[in-house]
Amino acid sequence: MPRHEAPAHDRAWHLALDVSNGRHALSKLIPPALWLVDAALCGLIIWKVPYTEIDWVAYMEQVAQFVSGERDYTKMAGGSGPLVYPAAHVYTYTGLYYLTDRGKDILLAQQLFAALYMATLAVVMLCYWQAKVPPYIFPLLVLSKRLHSVFVLRCFNDCFAALFLWLAIFCFQRRYWTLGSLAYSWGLGVKMSLLLVLPAVGLVLFLGRGFAGSLRLAWLMAQVQLVIAVPFLAKNWRGYLGRAFELSRQFKFEWTVNWRMLGEELFLSKPFSLVLLASHVLVLLIFITTRWIQPADRPLSVMIPALLQGKSPFTQQEELRVSSRITPAYVMTTILSANVIGLLFARSLHYQFYAYLAWSTPYLLWKASPHPLLVFPLWLAQEWAWNVFPSTDVSSVVVVNVLLITVVLAYFGTARDGGGEGQRKAAEAKNK
Repeated sequence: MPRHEAPAHDRAWHLALDVSNGRHALSKLIPPALWLVDAALCGLIIWKVPYTEIDWVAYMEQVAQFVSGERDYTKMAGGSGPLVYPAAHVYTYTGLYYLTDRGKDILLAQQLFAALYMATLAVVMLCYWQAKVPPYIFPLLVLSKRLHSVFVLRCFNDCFAALFLWLAIFCFQRRYWTLGSLAYSWGLGVKMSLLLVLPAVGLVLFLGRGFAGSLRLAWLMAQVQLVIAVPFLAKNWRGYLGRAFELSRQFKFEWTVNWRMLGEELFLSKPFSLVLLASHVLVLLIFITTRWIQPADRPLSVMIPALLQGKSPFTQQEELRVSSRITPAYVMTTILSANVIGLLFARSLHYQFYAYLAWSTPYLLWKASPHPLLVFPLWLAQEWAWNVFPSTDVSSVVVVNVLLITVVLAYFGTARDGGGEGQRKAAEAKNK
């Protein structure tokens, strides 16, 4: 029976399916409609939910010392401890310091962070749309209670880092390689958490921009870090590097969201941290060699000799062909996979780290297995676990297992992504 002759309820059902799966003109209205609803929700949260002080006062105390002329990182501290973020954090919160009457106008700060949240959400939605994610996934981008809390009730610097991460993803999707590199480097200058996606960013630039082009962009990102750090490096370069990029920082067990079920003694032990580090490196290598390198149509082992000699493993024509395979979906999958892998093996996750995770999980789950019966329950379990405060053994088990499932699904669900047909043909020819 033709659809126009079907009963009214059948036509309504098919229309709903077409709209939710992006097959109808009305589908384009879903993201902006959700965005407007979320804008109203942010206003309602600020109006009705009491603000929670955690790090804002400490940020302002640290910035006040910078404004007063202090440039030695080892001497800059606030109520919650020493300054442990790179220079872009200081400059960003210096702007907020002046806008909010030296941090006293909390309501204005919340409004500014609501605007930051809405800007980030808009970029996230654009990235999802570029990657051809169907509209039925978009509601998951606006329903997170914890994410709203991180932005408009806590004013964490992770919110700025998340914005620049998503700006970088969007720029790479649109092949604005230089703008994307600048956005990523500034975000890294706000908080070193963005180091988690550096391997993926490097690979995206290498495949998308070519060998020489990616080296120039790497140098540009390094220059950004040097330029913003000059005042602090000139005063005490060891102090700046040691504080801003302190990789050996000891985390407090009381605040952990992910590994509470292991107990404090194991959580704080050095063998545990080494196991996490080794596991992180191993899983990254597995993804790089079997998934992310697929657009190159040749294994990494074949390219390494040329790279060690400082030469491109591709001819100019091959570079163009490989670059054409760096699609918006590939950029999203690669960078967000690296992000979730890093979070899975992180020594300790705090609640503000949800700024990096909340918008990553829906895409990766959909990409790996687009059926709502898998995506929605896993998202709901993750959201529940991140809203348990303080974390419990059960909530931490859920946090870690959803991360693990997401990584496993991302691996097996992207087996044929990235244009790896050449690799498969080469392997078949070798076996004959």
